[in-house]
Amino acid sequence: MKPDNYPAAPAHLWQHFYQITQIPRPSGQEAAVRQYVIGQAEQGGHPWRVDAEGNLVVAVPASTGMEGRETVVIQNHLDMVTVKTADKEHDFSRDPLNLVIEDGWLLADRTTLGADNGVGCAAALALMTDPEVAHPPLELLFTVDEETGLGGALRLDASLLTGTRMLNLDTEEWEELYVGCTGGGGWEFSRSYATEAPPVDQQQWQLAIKGLAGGHSGIQIHQQLGNAIKLLGQCLHGLEGVRIASLDVGVAHNVIPREGVIGFSCAPDISGQLAARVEQVRQDALGYLPQADGKLAFELQRSTHRAVLSAADSAAILDLLAVFPHGVQAYNLALGADLVDLSINLAVARLRRGALLVESSYRFFNAQQSLPLQNAALALARAYSLTVKEVVGYPGWEPDMNSALLAQGCALHERLFGSAPAVKAIHAGLECGILKGKKPDLDILSFGPTIQGAHSPAERLKIDTVKPFWQFLTALLAQM
Repeated sequence: MKPDNYPAAPAHLWQHFYQITQIPRPSGQEAAVRQYVIGQAEQGGHPWRVDAEGNLVVAVPASTGMEGRETVVIQNHLDMVTVKTADKEHDFSRDPLNLVIEDGWLLADRTTLGADNGVGCAAALALMTDPEVAHPPLELLFTVDEETGLGGALRLDASLLTGTRMLNLDTEEWEELYVGCTGGGGWEFSRSYATEAPPVDQQQWQLAIKGLAGGHSGIQIHQQLGNAIKLLGQCLHGLEGVRIASLDVGVAHNVIPREGVIGFSCAPDISGQLAARVEQVRQDALGYLPQADGKLAFELQRSTHRAVLSAADSAAILDLLAVFPHGVQAYNLALGADLVDLSINLAVARLRRGALLVESSYRFFNAQQSLPLQNAALALARAYSLTVKEVVGYPGWEPDMNSALLAQGCALHERLFGSAPAVKAIHAGLECGILKGKKPDLDILSFGPTIQGAHSPAERLKIDTVKPFWQFLTALLAQM
């Protein structure tokens, strides 16, 4: 549903963004939104091609008088992270988003907004449909499956592209130009455990954690947000005789886990300690967690479980969750806390019918610097007899401070807005690194309007940054 005060200008961009929010587009389910883009292309008579992976390229001819200029690639991804609060009924495979405007921000009602990267897709569509925009020949690249591991870009048929300059519209802080991004990788660790009926002399419980902010495991990892896996495990770690029945925490490898639940049984004398232990963990955590996690809460209640693990296996799992690394591992020596060099996210922990699954991902600028961290995680897997499935990694985009496109962008920003932009690299896996690897001749610049809370139900788009973002994008194209 469109709010009454939905933004009106730039008209084409906002109209396309609204339409995109009404089309379900989880990773791997981009067919409908891809068809929307194709429909817009066909209305304008623009040719398009789709590769075997589902990535789409639309060729938009140059504006009159700009036919002789070099082609520019405009790149975005079609999919979005699908996260909601526990009290929100929403089917991301079927339901449109409910949009809300609050204090100058556009957000969705208790779900992710998909401004990451929907607003960039809308801008690309506006370049195609707004006749007032002057531009050289364009190749609008819309990739798929970005949010679950950059799969679309990794398997892109690079022969679809001819341009040697690329504007990526997938960064999230206006007045910042990005010239580098991290590479990354990850693992799925698994193991099967024997189960048995809960001991008749034990009480059965369920402990849920709520109220954490969660967020993007790259650009928010330095904020030291609470990890629901770590905190749930801390509540039970070291309690003698605990037997785990089930565990369900986390949604995706690139999301800091914000809520979840663990089922277990324990002896009555331990049960007497539970409420005090849980409250102590909560109070301790509130003493060091950031303000965004101030609503941290636990819910402890009696439950019924058909099967549990042995006490020894349960203790081993709680030990694993306690020792598994999470968070920032190294900061950039030159920029300090302004740029994280190396991080890891303990993202998912599930136990169902004795089958354990743990997912983790790591990010780096320098692949060699990540090797000790990788070795540590794999050593833990060996120590706890876990089967390891490696998630396909992706390369980083090394910053090029001598980029001609960067110099052009900085000069234009200063001319338009009277100030120099911040030039940065991002601690996240933009598709730029992969595309640069496929087309080494690409000169790339990445920018976008301000988005906060990406990958969480608090995701929001700062409305008054969209107009200058559009002004900068169109002015840059006009002089390229």
